[in-house]
Amino acid sequence: MPGAIDCDVHVEPPSMAALLPYIDPYWHELIRSGHLGVAHRLYPESEPMSARPEARAAGSFPPRGYAELRAQLLDPYQPLAVILSCVATFQGSRNPYFEAALTTAVNDWLRDEFLDRDPRLRGSIVVPVFHPEAAAREIDRLGADRRFAQVLLPVRTETPWGNLRYRAIHEAASRNRLPLTLHPWGGWGMAPTATGTAATYYEDYLYNSQIIAPNQVLSLIAEGVFDAYPDLRVCLAELGFAWLPSLLWRFDKDWKALWRETPWVRDKPSAYVRAHLRATLSPTLIPGTVPARELTQLADMLDAGHLLLYSSDYPHDHGSDALENLLAVLSDADREAVLRGNASEFFGIPLPVTP
Repeated sequence: MPGAIDCDVHVEPPSMAALLPYIDPYWHELIRSGHLGVAHRLYPESEPMSARPEARAAGSFPPRGYAELRAQLLDPYQPLAVILSCVATFQGSRNPYFEAALTTAVNDWLRDEFLDRDPRLRGSIVVPVFHPEAAAREIDRLGADRRFAQVLLPVRTETPWGNLRYRAIHEAASRNRLPLTLHPWGGWGMAPTATGTAATYYEDYLYNSQIIAPNQVLSLIAEGVFDAYPDLRVCLAELGFAWLPSLLWRFDKDWKALWRETPWVRDKPSAYVRAHLRATLSPTLIPGTVPARELTQLADMLDAGHLLLYSSDYPHDHGSDALENLLAVLSDADREAVLRGNASEFFGIPLPVTP
C-alpha cells in the first residue's frame, strides 16, 4: 500500500551456498554433505496460500534478492518502509551451535543483500532458540544497528516464551530497545498441541495462530516477563488478532480469582496487552463476508487503532479476507495509525516531516 509501513514482508536466501561466505568454515563440510542446512519449505510452492498471483508469475517467492524485492514489491506498491522477515532458520537444526552459526549468517546476508541497498528496508534479527545465551549475544551484536527493527522468534517452542529459560533473550531485547516478534512455525519435532502433532499441513498451519499464539500471550503475561522488563514489547506477526477479546475477558476474570499464584502480575492482563503488545494486520483470519457492523464492533473491542500494524505478508495469499473492509470501518485517525503511525512508534521508524 503506498506510503504505508509494511511490517511483514518475507525474503529468503536463494540457497545454502549463498550463506557459506557468512558461516565459519568449520561447518562447510557438513553443509555440503547435506547433514546440516535449511531444506524444509515452511510455505511449499504448491500451496495456493504461498504466493499471490503476481508473485507466482515472477517465479521467485519469497524474493531471494534485492532486485526481486524491488521489482515485486517496492516499485509497484511504494511503501514508506518495509520490515523484512526471514523464517528460513525456524526449522533449520536442533544443533544449538550450528543454529547459532546459521542465524548469524542469515542476519549478515540480510544486511548485505537488502539493508545496505535501500534506506526503506528494515531487518529482523533471527536467533538460535536452542541457545538463549548465544541468542542474547547476537541481539547485542546487531542491536546498535537501528536498521534492524525487531528480534524475530518462532511462535512454536518447546517451552512457552515467558519461561525463565528465555530471560537472556528478554533482557537482551529490552536493553537494545528491540521488540520481540512471534511468527508462525518453529523447530523440528515440536508438537503444536499437548495431544501431539498434526496429521496434515492444513492442521499444522492453523495451529500456529489458533492454538499456539494465545498460549504464548498467556505465558508472557502470567510468567511476569513485562514486570521484569517493563520496556519490552512483543508483536504477533501473521497470527491473527480476532481471538484476543474473548481470551482477555477470561484472562482478566480469572486473574482476579487466582492472583495469589502470580503476585508479580500487578495489573489486569488486558492492560499488559495494551501497553506491550501489537499485532500485524495480515492475515486478519476474518472472512471478507463479515458485515461492516460486526467489523466495527470487533475494531472497538480490540481498540484496533492502537493495537494493529499494517502488513501485507508478501508474497503470501490469504484470499478475500477482511483486511480492506476492516481498514474501511476505521476512523481516518485510526486508519492512519494502523498504516503508519503505530509502526513508527513501535519499531522506531521515522515518519516524513510534513511542512
